[in-house]
Amino acid sequence: MGVKNIKTSNSLSPDKSLDAVVAGYLGVDLTPGFNSARPSVPFAELFRPGKLIETQGLNFSLGGVVGNTGLAMKKFGQRVALMGCVGSDSLGDLVLAQLEKEGFSEGIRRSSKEGTAYGIVIAPPGLDRMFLEDPGCNRVFTSDDLDYDVIARSRLFHFGYPPLMASLWSQNGAELKKILGRIRDLGVAVSLDMTLPDPDSPAGQADWKSILASTLPLVDIFVPSIEELLFMLEPKTYSELLAKSAGGDMIELIPQDCYERFAQQVLAWGVKVLLIKAGPRGAYLQSGDVRALNATTPLCVPEPKEGFRGGWIAPFPVEKNRFCNASGAGDCAVAGFLAGLLNGATLEIAGRYAMLAGHDNLYGSDALSGLSDWTQMAKRIEP
Repeated sequence: MGVKNIKTSNSLSPDKSLDAVVAGYLGVDLTPGFNSARPSVPFAELFRPGKLIETQGLNFSLGGVVGNTGLAMKKFGQRVALMGCVGSDSLGDLVLAQLEKEGFSEGIRRSSKEGTAYGIVIAPPGLDRMFLEDPGCNRVFTSDDLDYDVIARSRLFHFGYPPLMASLWSQNGAELKKILGRIRDLGVAVSLDMTLPDPDSPAGQADWKSILASTLPLVDIFVPSIEELLFMLEPKTYSELLAKSAGGDMIELIPQDCYERFAQQVLAWGVKVLLIKAGPRGAYLQSGDVRALNATTPLCVPEPKEGFRGGWIAPFPVEKNRFCNASGAGDCAVAGFLAGLLNGATLEIAGRYAMLAGHDNLYGSDALSGLSDWTQMAKRIEP
């Protein structure tokens, strides 16, 4: 039996007509299709200069945390509002038309400063994705692009991808800190997701450890990937392991003690719940002061059993013959995790929902089409 939506008596914000606001990076993903029967080979071997690679179709879908996590949470039965920016161009028209079909265009602003973001997603079977990404108007996204009256009516504010949003990470993350501090003052729980910047871009040269130290004290739930944490906290080790992976997936090369060490650091900065996404290895879950999270926000997360610090959440087995691509798998896993917490699940059960959502994502041609609804998921998680 699935967990039920719960009510909270938290007095900081009595009108909670929304479960969550999902805001931040928004764009369009263009994903060439690969034959699932194609043998899995190292990325560098597959993409050699002068080689022709036959594909099957081209999928057009919304991308970024707004298009992926936001719409996945809606599919999971959450009352969600979306906030982001698109350009005043034809791609922006397409994004708004797509969101209008879902009933979500109201919170999207149009920018005349930059175009709509787009990504070309290279996702061969059996390999992690590679992105060619133009952040477009996300570069100039600021605190003024958010509707705080709407956010005040939500239980959770989830924000994603500041490394691709130059106005937010510049000046040691001052604008991101401004946003998160204002949300905190509204008595709304704060969740944050990251993404890898281009190492050779200005964002890739930023002092991310310092930015995290400045902003994570304002974050309740942090859901990065292990690659992102490694890049931001130990860039030298990241570079060494990336070179050692020789174009393959570096996750298997990251030692166990990295997860434990990073978790200790992140929780010391004030995060209450940490979920580190680790691709085919599953996820690493650690909890901090959950009691403080419940006391200061409208969430009501069951407190972990005495002595619980967390641990690994195993992935669901993948049927290789059904695999389409992994584009948006991390975003969908986050959606499952947050929906579980909003529904009153324990941290461990919410972690299982995360793994199931990330698993189901692999079977769709885009980020959302492979997902089940919440009732079906609950039967598989809590029969």
